[in-house]
Amino acid sequence: MTDDDSIEWTDPDTFARALERAETKEKGNYFEDFAEGAVLDHDRGLRLTRWGNETWMSQTLNHDPAYWRTDAARERGFDEPPIHPDYLTAATLGITVEDLSEKGGYFLGRTDVRFPGAPVSPGTELRVESEVVSTATSSSRPQYGIVTWRTRGRDAETDDVLCSYERTNMIPRREPLETDGSGAAAAEDDGDGDDPAPDLPETFVTPDGGSYEDFVAALEDAADRDAAVAYRHERGRTQDDVTVASLPLATLNTAKQHHNADAMADAPSGDIVTYGDVTRSTALGHARSDERTWREVGFDDESFHTFVTPGDTVYAFTRVLEADDDSSAPEEAGTVRFEHVAFNQNDEPVYSGIRTAEIQKRSR
Repeated sequence: MTDDDSIEWTDPDTFARALERAETKEKGNYFEDFAEGAVLDHDRGLRLTRWGNETWMSQTLNHDPAYWRTDAARERGFDEPPIHPDYLTAATLGITVEDLSEKGGYFLGRTDVRFPGAPVSPGTELRVESEVVSTATSSSRPQYGIVTWRTRGRDAETDDVLCSYERTNMIPRREPLETDGSGAAAAEDDGDGDDPAPDLPETFVTPDGGSYEDFVAALEDAADRDAAVAYRHERGRTQDDVTVASLPLATLNTAKQHHNADAMADAPSGDIVTYGDVTRSTALGHARSDERTWREVGFDDESFHTFVTPGDTVYAFTRVLEADDDSSAPEEAGTVRFEHVAFNQNDEPVYSGIRTAEIQKRSR
């Protein structure tokens, strides 16, 4: 029997041999661990603090005064500056990472992102659960499967749903699937790349301002001719240690993609990458700086198209889809649907999504 006390465990050669024999205690789940209909109650929770909210907002350039100043919040009908929906969404997803996607895999998309009508107050404690909506195999990527979850972030005290969405990821399999390589399974579309590029509208119309009436006027100007209401935003945000590592870790997002440079050195990105919700929130912050946002309603068809790594700069492009002065919006605002595209310094799209928001009317 070996006398452990006689071993110099920190001798480099000895320790290297020990590491070769030691079993790694793994984190996260493989594709095979997810069964349709299963509900995962994520043990971790997060207290949504004003500090966390303001840190997220400031670093992603979301400067709506109603989320910073009490007087501006009260003009919007809030008792105090509430939690911003971007921070709420990022915190809800971050808590799920250890159970759902820590093993890695491609984030294929998210949709049906919705929030309650009532504001979420600082100090609210978050409890999160996810239901497995579907699982699918991939014959083109036999080392992965495809999983879709419906996630709900709840007030831990009242059980009210504060944020909900559906997201889909490719998740590594414990054992690669045997396949004939004939193609992808349903829910995965690799495309053949043979479709011709569509012609762009002849004219791009830019709204004169950021009020609801400005978006209505721009859409009317573009109607009945070959035009689109589309424009880019001037601001850009270069990714640094705060956005790439600090913000995701502050939402309890433990994915190695955001903080383990050693593990990511041999990954397709070659480096750690920005949390998708940081990229998204930054692009939305650029867009919101050119509009008078009243309230976020929801998001659909969100996709992340390529990696964002330290040193990359995130810009934003907006297309206005429609404006509707419907009865569901308060009298101070009208509802506008946007398509937002985040892109990098090489003009490559990195994120896209459809956003519905209530925009203040000029009379306010």
